[in-house]
Amino acid sequence: MPAAQCAGYAFNRTRRAYLATQLCIAATHWSRFRGLMGRDAESFPAGQGLWIVPSRGVHTFAMRFPIDVVYLDRDKVVVHLEENLRPWSLAPLRMRAASVLELPRQTLHATGTAVGDEIEIALGKRPEVSHA
Repeated sequence: MPAAQCAGYAFNRTRRAYLATQLCIAATHWSRFRGLMGRDAESFPAGQGLWIVPSRGVHTFAMRFPIDVVYLDRDKVVVHLEENLRPWSLAPLRMRAASVLELPRQTLHATGTAVGDEIEIALGKRPEVSHA
């Protein structure tokens, strides 16, 4: 995806941890359907993410690597998680979900993200990342 479309971030306010510092959005029918199909794990490293809006569930058909998936309600509160969703899988539908974040594998474990966490999503600007 072009960098201009990937200039946002997803921040777990509850855990004080970034889920993605280079967040892309999939908001059209085609971009939601295509998602990460055909990409390889090297093109989706830690720090990247895909926000699918609207969405109540995802598939990993034609994908080559596992991902972590965060289901968010309309207030961007986590309502369901799928860790290490394997390629060629169909994730469950969650009717309370309004959108879904696709993240590199191990992101949920590394950040401690859990159901009930509040997620901040901002598009068009990058966060200030402290290296202290």
